[in-house]
Amino acid sequence: MIGLLQRVSSAQVDIDGKTAGAIGRGLLVLVGVEQGDDTARADRLLERLLGYRVFPDDAGRMNLSVRDIGGGLLLVPQFTLAADTDKGMRPSFTPAAAPALGQQLFDYLVQQARAQHAPVGAGVFGADMQVTLTNNGPVTFWLES
Repeated sequence: MIGLLQRVSSAQVDIDGKTAGAIGRGLLVLVGVEQGDDTARADRLLERLLGYRVFPDDAGRMNLSVRDIGGGLLLVPQFTLAADTDKGMRPSFTPAAAPALGQQLFDYLVQQARAQHAPVGAGVFGADMQVTLTNNGPVTFWLES
């Protein structure tokens, strides 16, 4: 699984003009599911997301996690993260998981996140979403599990 995490001051995902999820200070994570991914990989990605130290401590060093600061977590499915862009002028999505598996694993990730952390917001798999954010830093990391 792929998690493109962004440290944010705020983030929101809207669907058809209605807010599906929103957070203040925390992490916006765009989530891609690839062929061969399973719940163990989702669990490992969540462990990394909740523990990854990207927030500044009192000395200004990135030593605190979203869990440490009590920040929000906004998970947004984005299958295009799994694209193969090595050749040509159009991406191939063959590395991406089939839609049914992608939705199953994304929903599992959200469920596990809500069981382990609060607040957690989420987009909707397959929906046309509008994502707004204020990237703090900017700080952006690509995580894979």
